[in-house]
Amino acid sequence: MNERRNACLIVEGGGFKTAFTSGVLDAFLSQNFNNFNGYLGVSGGAIAVSYFLSEQFRFCFNAIELLAVDQHFMKFKRTFGNEGMMDIDYLEKVAKEKVPFDIDKALENIQDKMVAFVATNRKYGNPEYLNPDKKNWINSVIASSTLPFVTKGKHKFGGKAYFDGGWSDPLPVIWATEEGFNDITVIRTSPQEIKTSQSWTDYFGSIYFSKRPELSKVFTTCYDNYNQAVDFMKKPPKGIIINQIAPDQVLKSGTYSYSDKTIIDDYRYGLDLGINYIMDRNKK
Repeated sequence: MNERRNACLIVEGGGFKTAFTSGVLDAFLSQNFNNFNGYLGVSGGAIAVSYFLSEQFRFCFNAIELLAVDQHFMKFKRTFGNEGMMDIDYLEKVAKEKVPFDIDKALENIQDKMVAFVATNRKYGNPEYLNPDKKNWINSVIASSTLPFVTKGKHKFGGKAYFDGGWSDPLPVIWATEEGFNDITVIRTSPQEIKTSQSWTDYFGSIYFSKRPELSKVFTTCYDNYNQAVDFMKKPPKGIIINQIAPDQVLKSGTYSYSDKTIIDDYRYGLDLGINYIMDRNKK
């Protein structure tokens, strides 16, 4: 990779916790802060990165608020149906009609830059880093955001089936360094020190896919992948700078739990931390 292409922005997923992320990125937009040559988004982070690259202030937050109240997007009675509790395909309607995504502006802003959304290959369980273009941008976002057991569970993209990238590479800092980036900013949706353990979804997934060892392993080891990335960020290799923008405490919204107030509070908190980050960078 060309030496000048060394600054990368990584945006973690987190469902409705992405309200915090949208606040951070709106702070960046308000200050014209975008010194990055690469962008990596995971799940909800892919949505946030998209609206950031299109320079649409508050649009990501507006999309989250809309999804929080839109009865078509979330219906608990669909939990065991084909669509799942959350209709992830509805994101396309949101991006095209309800909170329109300016794809032309985004494409203009990423010339000679790297953009990738992390998705998990549903056949082999490995992470893939999807590069969006004008034809497939929204599809690549949906592929990165398709949660197992909560949404339809898989999304077809380029002839392959994918699900949420958070299960195979939730914090792709190691991949970013392997690509040549050495100045990395990571927007987190959990406090820096927090590590995870196997969740009920992970455990269920490991049993559900027990006849498919590659997929079962994804759900057995995903929390360990996350924790390894946390350790990597604490002590990165020599010559690698990793800065994190993360909440000091657990956010008020959860991946699936939220209210109007928690979404607004998390967004404002993200705005504050985003502005503080820019001010600290400017002092250096």
